[in-house]
Amino acid sequence: MEVAVIGAGVAGLAAAIRVAARGDNVTLFEKNSTPGGKISQIRDKGYRFDTGPSLFTLPNLVDELLMLEGRDNANITNYPFKYFRLENSCRYFYPDGTVFDFFQDTAKLKEQIENNTDEDFDNILKRLKQSEFIYNLTSNLFIFNSFHKISNFIKKENRSIPLHLHKLGFHKSMHSANRVLFKDKRVVQLFDRYATYNGSSPYRAPATLNMISHLEHNIGAFFPEKGIYSIADSLYRKCIELGVKFEFNSLVNEILVEKKRDKRAVGVSVNGSSRFFDYIICDTDVRYAAENMFSKRFKHPLAGRMSRLEPSSSALIFYWGVKGNFPELDVHNILFSADYKKEFDYLFKKRELYDDPTVYIFISKKVVPGDAPDGCENWFVMVNAPYNNGQNWQEVIAKARAVIVEKIEKRLGIANINNLIEVEHIASPVTIEKNTLSSKGALYGSSSNSMFSAFLRHPNTLRQIKNLCFTGGSTHPGGGIPLCLASAIIAEKTIYDIK
Repeated sequence: MEVAVIGAGVAGLAAAIRVAARGDNVTLFEKNSTPGGKISQIRDKGYRFDTGPSLFTLPNLVDELLMLEGRDNANITNYPFKYFRLENSCRYFYPDGTVFDFFQDTAKLKEQIENNTDEDFDNILKRLKQSEFIYNLTSNLFIFNSFHKISNFIKKENRSIPLHLHKLGFHKSMHSANRVLFKDKRVVQLFDRYATYNGSSPYRAPATLNMISHLEHNIGAFFPEKGIYSIADSLYRKCIELGVKFEFNSLVNEILVEKKRDKRAVGVSVNGSSRFFDYIICDTDVRYAAENMFSKRFKHPLAGRMSRLEPSSSALIFYWGVKGNFPELDVHNILFSADYKKEFDYLFKKRELYDDPTVYIFISKKVVPGDAPDGCENWFVMVNAPYNNGQNWQEVIAKARAVIVEKIEKRLGIANINNLIEVEHIASPVTIEKNTLSSKGALYGSSSNSMFSAFLRHPNTLRQIKNLCFTGGSTHPGGGIPLCLASAIIAEKTIYDIK
């Protein structure tokens, strides 16, 4: 079988590996000159920046891909991919001066919570146990299988889910669930932030998403020895080993659909020619695909629905090469806003950047010494931003930069940051949209700001078009490295009719 994959994001690479390992021929088309999609990197004057995702969970999904063997096992030489578990998942800074680490070790975490908050540590353990229960109960259906196939709901392993619906939290928001469980507002805000992992608001997203904390804290937050980009690089090398053919600088203009009684995808239009295949895997943002990759003769059947769904949030990111070492910062750091609700109201209602945004600082140099020159650090400084809706981004960026610098200087006591920055690159919703074809610069496709969002998310297949499936962060099960890898598992099951 000849299979085309559109897009070399992490899901596209994973899908290509799975298909090639089964002995079928794969051609992967990528509009950029390098693989990775949102997982990319910048090198400048001795600094290296991971430009996209910075959190790595469920590393076993990568391990499994890299161990797959093809038809000619003798030609397979597994590419070494090493990672380690972080001691501290994140360092949190609050407006009242509170600073504490969310350690992976339970005893250390207990000490941090008891010494720095008014929270009962048993409530932390209760939440982590709840998130583990929800994940174990629902992940087979909600993550690793198609959520849009009735047959998956009646599988033996999923039949107990209806008995526990009241525990899943569909009917209430993340924030309301956190506010009921935790008495310390700082801990509520900490657990509320997990809504941002899929570009949503904790005040509107269902409490079911609290399961995210299980991945980061019960299973663990990890980091690759060579940085996040090495994930994409390892998957790319595995593709090469398995014989996947790459055609870079090749933007697919159209998914060719045979309009007969039995509609099916039969190929792609790329670089001015039509190329025909037995199966198509689309790893492109689904809204972009719906609006740009289907002809007027045969429109994407869900194009209308996609246009009406609220996009997820985007991001404004400053990549700073900074002179100096800053022990007050860890690998992952959060400087919280004083009014979290107002920040999300600005993001999703006003579609503006709040004047006191929560600031995330990621410094891979802390664990990858070669990512910055000696005596320097590579700062990935990000704030959540509204999707691109025609805002004056030059003005927004200039204002945000000044606010971020002032906040870091005040909160961390670092003077004259501007004088320490010797390298700067900037990503905005506009550049994200341009570089990754993410519609409106939304990082995760549609938001999860309603109890129905999981049902409205784009399915992995379309009933109206055979021989076509979708992967990536904008389709089921969602964004982030592990969920993108899960979408590739669903693609394999779909193509080869695995029950």
